[in-house]
Amino acid sequence: MKIEQIYTGCLAQGAYYLVSDNEAVIIDPLRESEPYMRRAKEDNVRIKFILETHFHADFVSGHIDLAKKTGATIVFGPTANPLYPVYKAKDGEIIKFGKLSIKVLHTPGHTMESTCYLLFDETGKETALFSGDTLFIGDVGRPDLAQKANSLTQEDLARHLFHSLRSKILTLPDDVIIYPAHGAGSACGKNMSKETFDLLGNQKKTNYALREDMTEREFITEVTDGLLPPPGYFGMNVAMNIKGYDEYDSILKRGLNALSIQTFETILNDSDDIVVLDTRNASDFAKGFIPRCISIGLEGQFAPWVGTLIPDVKQKIVVVTEIGKEEETIRRLSRVGYDNVLGYLEGGIEKWIAAGKKIDSIERISAEELKKEMNNNTTIIDVRKPGEYGAEHIEGVPNVPLDFINKQMNEFPKNDPFILHCAGGYRSIIAASILKSRGYDKVKDVIGGFSAIAKTNIKRTTIVCSSTQK
Repeated sequence: MKIEQIYTGCLAQGAYYLVSDNEAVIIDPLRESEPYMRRAKEDNVRIKFILETHFHADFVSGHIDLAKKTGATIVFGPTANPLYPVYKAKDGEIIKFGKLSIKVLHTPGHTMESTCYLLFDETGKETALFSGDTLFIGDVGRPDLAQKANSLTQEDLARHLFHSLRSKILTLPDDVIIYPAHGAGSACGKNMSKETFDLLGNQKKTNYALREDMTEREFITEVTDGLLPPPGYFGMNVAMNIKGYDEYDSILKRGLNALSIQTFETILNDSDDIVVLDTRNASDFAKGFIPRCISIGLEGQFAPWVGTLIPDVKQKIVVVTEIGKEEETIRRLSRVGYDNVLGYLEGGIEKWIAAGKKIDSIERISAEELKKEMNNNTTIIDVRKPGEYGAEHIEGVPNVPLDFINKQMNEFPKNDPFILHCAGGYRSIIAASILKSRGYDKVKDVIGGFSAIAKTNIKRTTIVCSSTQK
């Protein structure tokens, strides 16, 4: 028996590769098929099943392409209704591969089709639960994403989740290993641990949503407290996972289109509906970038920020990347459904500069220099998440989270100097680039963000917030 968690930090997502004898099972795969097919080839096994825990909102699953390439059967729980061939397993049904068995546990709540998969070892012992977004380490799935599709309130979904957890999961042995679909950083929950698996017994002791004495009403209140609005791309990814999508290989081939400087300039000058996305390191971007470019660096949570800040997955995009990072950029965009990449700047920013083309920059200051700016009453804006801001922030400085910048442009002074900071500099450069692209030219950024600010004597304060809000 082999269990491999394939964890992708950018999406805080765990896919799973299981092997018994000459057969394999994949659970919740990402868009590209190659990592799973490579493992199967190395192990000389056949991928028999692809199990989906639910219609994912935060990424486009690779189950359709992988099934076409391998002949594997796609399996969903009993109430899922995708628009392509799948096997809909009954609640409690046993699925066999090699010498192992998997029991299907329908666990509505995060979404109504949500399903967990309980693995039995060769002796028939309950060994591991692949819990999808039903149960995380330290949290449970947010119960507000499937409201419109099912004409349910988040309270209705939370009620379903309460009973799913208590009737299907908490009855399992304490030594069952919980393998969730996500960890800390995912927007599918609010209080997830950095750990990516744990024993069920430990979760019973430490997970706030699994308290033995918790009533249904207490569960609903605590699970729905402090939920931030989901990123705008979630609904579009759900639709793609239900309806289907273009093959990943064709997306990659189309996106790997080298654009000459002349073609790139034509796009900039003639196409207002195209987003120019620069995926280089935030500090490199700040030193020099093509005017109108938006910075979202590959070094951070790239795909979720693209999904949060670019409203439509059908948006036409051209990219500027570090040389050699073109394919990675297109792959990571496709994971969240942004398949309309028209090409990349051939030769990158270096070739653009060498050709004498116009560039812009973002002025950056140190935390010590920020103190001097504060004496001049310069506006400072914190673009971190509300939970981070509440934990500690510069006294008197307002919070305008990057998540909502497109709807809160009027919170930034267009004609006066102002300074942005986040936790370390990644998000504030994103914010600065968006503002620059819309004519907010008097923006500066703090190098090192709040991590650097906290090492100075700049006066800071906190806000008392809900124990479950992060």
